[in-house]
Amino acid sequence: MSNKHSTTVIMTEGALCLALSFVLTKINLFTMPQGGSVDFELVPLILFTYRRGWKWGIRIGILSGIMHIILGAYFYTVVQVILDYPIAYSFIGLADLHPFWLGLIAAWAGMTASSVISGAIFFAQYAPEGQNPWVYSFLYNAPVLGVKYIVSGIAAFALWKILERDLSI
Repeated sequence: MSNKHSTTVIMTEGALCLALSFVLTKINLFTMPQGGSVDFELVPLILFTYRRGWKWGIRIGILSGIMHIILGAYFYTVVQVILDYPIAYSFIGLADLHPFWLGLIAAWAGMTASSVISGAIFFAQYAPEGQNPWVYSFLYNAPVLGVKYIVSGIAAFALWKILERDLSI
């Protein structure tokens, strides 16, 4: 297989995973009052990253963030939207670390850090009076993203094992 054909196949697979990711955003387990939800959008992105590697994972994450912006993400400032979407989603590339669970923890930590920075700087007014905005942002973002990564990680791991067994990928 030529390198150009290989790149075309990977890009097509990435586009399909990206499209499926956006379909899966419609299956919400719950939504937080000031934004953020637990859904299955990360499953195809995790599988793509694990299959194609961290460089392609970062690219698909950035594209996912850009698609969120195009499709109506919450926009407060340019820096906030870049932190909350392309930068935060780029950390999905870390899901390629081995073992699988270490990669998910690293991806969660990166996405959480980006979201916490954005939250503390741009959404500090939502912190209860007297509470440090950094603590509030962490307490708001970390659990929601944690649950999202746990649910998505379990689903991705199960699908990977099924595909590995049945399709010898």
